[in-house]
Amino acid sequence: MALSLTTLGLELPTDPRWTDIVAMQLDEILIDHAYCEQKAASTCISMIVHYPEKTELVETLAPIVAEEWGHFQRVLKELKRRNIPLGRQRKDEYVGQLMKLVRNKGDYEGALLDRLLISGLIEARSCERFKLLSESLEDESLQKFYRELMISEAGHYRTFIELAEKYLPVEEVRARWKELLHQEAEIMRSLTPRGDRIH
Repeated sequence: MALSLTTLGLELPTDPRWTDIVAMQLDEILIDHAYCEQKAASTCISMIVHYPEKTELVETLAPIVAEEWGHFQRVLKELKRRNIPLGRQRKDEYVGQLMKLVRNKGDYEGALLDRLLISGLIEARSCERFKLLSESLEDESLQKFYRELMISEAGHYRTFIELAEKYLPVEEVRARWKELLHQEAEIMRSLTPRGDRIH
């Protein structure tokens, strides 16, 4: 499966230093990855709880919850195989800054649009990073692991955008997506590459 920034819509590639730093901190990146998968499942559950009347959203996100939780379990198994304890959850600066962009002061539909598109953005960035890991890590089992997850995240990225277009005008979705892509690139520029963070 060929993926590029153009395919994913991202404006800015990951700093090439990131994979070099990760290679020296594999234990840390796996711990952070576990929590990323857990939070992805929690985010989908939160949207189901907030928008239960949107039947297609509920029916689409429910299996993603199961899939993301399955990914969490796979990372836990990888940690166990390497005798690494899970440890405590870390602050995700990248996601935190993205979530500040959600319009939620009484704008019900705007908040839905932003939450869906930001979820899509996070999946796209995760996909790009999993691709980098699948190509750069020396451990062959981790190469295969991250390639499989890369393919899954690419599917989720499209799903969130398609859901947004289901509930809001396509022109509005595309305009807001373009704005968020630009803001995501600015967030990426502001963050120092860390080998103990997926994002």
